Amino acid sequence: MQCGAMAGKSRYTVNTCPSDTGPLRVAGTYRNPMPKRPSRSRSPSKSPRKPAAASRRAVKTQRQTPPLPDADILSRIAAALERLAPVAKNAPDFAAAEAFAWQPAGQRLAPVARVNRVEMELLKGIDRVRDMLLENTERFARGLPANNALLWGARGMGKSSLVKAAHATVNTDRKLKLVEIHREDIESLPELMTLMQAAPYRFIVFCDDLSFDAEDTSYKSLKAVLEGGIEGRPDNVVFYATSNRRHLMARDMIDNERSTAINPGEAVEEKVSLSDRFGLWLGFHRCSQDEYLAMVEAYVERYRIPYRGEALTREALEWATTRGARSGRVAWQFVQDLAGRLGVKLAS
Repeated sequence: MQCGAMAGKSRYTVNTCPSDTGPLRVAGTYRNPMPKRPSRSRSPSKSPRKPAAASRRAVKTQRQTPPLPDADILSRIAAALERLAPVAKNAPDFAAAEAFAWQPAGQRLAPVARVNRVEMELLKGIDRVRDMLLENTERFARGLPANNALLWGARGMGKSSLVKAAHATVNTDRKLKLVEIHREDIESLPELMTLMQAAPYRFIVFCDDLSFDAEDTSYKSLKAVLEGGIEGRPDNVVFYATSNRRHLMARDMIDNERSTAINPGEAVEEKVSLSDRFGLWLGFHRCSQDEYLAMVEAYVERYRIPYRGEALTREALEWATTRGARSGRVAWQFVQDLAGRLGVKLAS
């Protein structure tokens, strides 16, 4: 057999040369059927690409940064904040007047240029309570201890007139101020006390016609301010109140507590404990006919009305009969009518 190579469609080549010295050897070469992908060369002019996460963060930061407002917008915002800010509280000028009216809406004391008062000499039939209130007010004006005063009793007998007249009589050096607070504003009494306690003056806080209804609970705040609270009443403040009710509450309220409460005694004590905060109780009662005529004659003489004698007495009694009462208020109303009919002006 001749030496040769058998080649076919196979990838292997077989040597057919006979050999006596060894076995038949097959020589072959393996070829990869998948051709290699040519490598791309990166252009040196292009910059390397940023990672995707960093690129997204940069875009998000740009979107979240708002543009800065201009100066006009900032000035309008500042002006709006100034309007919304609370008004600064100025210390009241207590030297501006001798009497003030408390206005809780603006937390201010409005000065009263002229106090509507009656002279002490014209208050008839109340001599005992007049002297007691004058003595208490004089002690307070001198810086001595004094009590809160409750003036209660018959209507029209000069309770509020006596408070204003006592203030005018004692206030010779204009260091004693009269401050009026309305019954509806009693809950703002602590704020009023705060304004007055640091002032170099002494104050009479006056509340006319003080009373409470069944559903009204503001009397509890008044109790704490007068006595029983942590701060207590300032040393330079005293509280004067007038009322037609001795215990500042309607009688049916107290009777209802006695009949419906689990412990009637404790319920009644809760209601009447407010009046106990007033150390000075001054009762006013209906005047007699002689006292009523004395009031009329005092007014007629004070304002120089040319009307005397039995005609004055007769008309004054007839006026009181039509009104159904005799009091200082009725006497003043008669004198006003008489002066108007006679053409006399009631100059103060």
